[in-house]
Amino acid sequence: MSREYMTTRDIVGPLMLVEAVEGVTYDELVELEFPGGERSLGNVLEVSGDTALVQAFAGTTGANPEGAKVKFLGHGLELGVSRDMLGRVFDGLGRPRDGGPEILPEKHVPIYGAAINPVSRDFPDDFVQTGISSIDGLNPLVRGQKLPIFSGSGLPHNQLAAQIARQASVIARSDDPTKVGEKLEGEFAVVFAAMGITFEDASYFMEEFRSTGAIERAVLFLNLADDPATERIATPRMALTAAEYLAFDLGLHVLVIYTDMTYYCEALREISAARREVPGRRGFPGYLYTDLAMMYERAGRIKGRPGSITQVPILSMPDDDKTHPIPDLTGYVTEGQLILDRSLNRQGVYPPMNVLPSLSRLKQKGIGAGKTREDHADLSDQLFGSYARGVQAKELAVILGESALSDVDRAYVAFADAFEKRFIAQDPHEERSLTETLDLGWEIAALLPREELKRIRDEYVERYLPRDDTADGAAGAKGAAA
Repeated sequence: MSREYMTTRDIVGPLMLVEAVEGVTYDELVELEFPGGERSLGNVLEVSGDTALVQAFAGTTGANPEGAKVKFLGHGLELGVSRDMLGRVFDGLGRPRDGGPEILPEKHVPIYGAAINPVSRDFPDDFVQTGISSIDGLNPLVRGQKLPIFSGSGLPHNQLAAQIARQASVIARSDDPTKVGEKLEGEFAVVFAAMGITFEDASYFMEEFRSTGAIERAVLFLNLADDPATERIATPRMALTAAEYLAFDLGLHVLVIYTDMTYYCEALREISAARREVPGRRGFPGYLYTDLAMMYERAGRIKGRPGSITQVPILSMPDDDKTHPIPDLTGYVTEGQLILDRSLNRQGVYPPMNVLPSLSRLKQKGIGAGKTREDHADLSDQLFGSYARGVQAKELAVILGESALSDVDRAYVAFADAFEKRFIAQDPHEERSLTETLDLGWEIAALLPREELKRIRDEYVERYLPRDDTADGAAGAKGAAA
């Protein structure tokens, strides 16, 4: 039941203090009308006795408390959901941004959903292919996982986000341990939420999805930089509500991508400051961890239901600082992180993925015989360890000179260079299947002496190592030296 009041006492920024209210509840949706004719939506942040603190989604600058009408609608902020959402672009509050008609919803769902009950959770153990070798080969994404990307200002995280959204798919399990399963067509959807982006970035995302046809299986929520900060708070929850409907009502495997969570957290800090709350680390509210966890923990699989939600939050670390509260608290909630590197970006490597500090904690649960391919885990460990030693050898060469390196160290340096230029680097529109990624890994591993492949079982070396290519390469190297 809706109730209208004209008892606003004070307006500070996006906040309004309304007195003499009855039956108002936390997070209740509000319609606002100001004396100048401006209209806006809002929600209830706090109720104390007969006084309600209301947060407006649009600006209230210059508004006069006297004559402001506040209508409490009796329910929270909701999203109308339907299968017809696929292929559409919305703003941060779920209103069409693509010029299309309003969605005819099958039902309205409150956006402030709850985390999945741990008792009902099914363990993530199915591989999600992104088509990007540095992710699929070394730090794979598992269906139901939360795997953030830590980036920095000026790094191509928006381009990477669009590429993952275009290319991601679930791989079917294979009865043959030597072969990777096929893509599960028609069972996968992407929900993409962009917060605080420029109009240029919004146009880029829409064009990328439309030009490649990925829009047909995607739902986009775009919150622009000049949109109200309060709308930015609702955007990821709108996306999650749509994802939960697609996953648990329609049975789809849904990948949710957020960019940029830093803008979301800064909007949260702005609202907290307007409420005059006691600040925590670097001015962020003390409940930042709880707020992030409430969103991240809505990812996962539910026992007895076919769908799933996998999350890839993308955030730009202020000053490339991993100890900043946003990446720090994100790392506590999620199962690993992928880190983009500024030095690789300066070398022209795309994506500039620094695989050494990156981590996928559920990696071993989603790869191996039947899930990907039998050699995946061993090859991944070998590539990681060899690249780490190659980087150390390159640092040693800078200090002591290349002449101080042993023949084995030189082989590792050659391996590290090839790994960066061939395995990590790929075209922004190049989609590599997992089979192509693993085969490429074996080609690069063949640059090392066979006795150095200590992390791979002998039967896998016999089966997959391209020995002929190695011999030809060695002969060519000797000829070049002569």
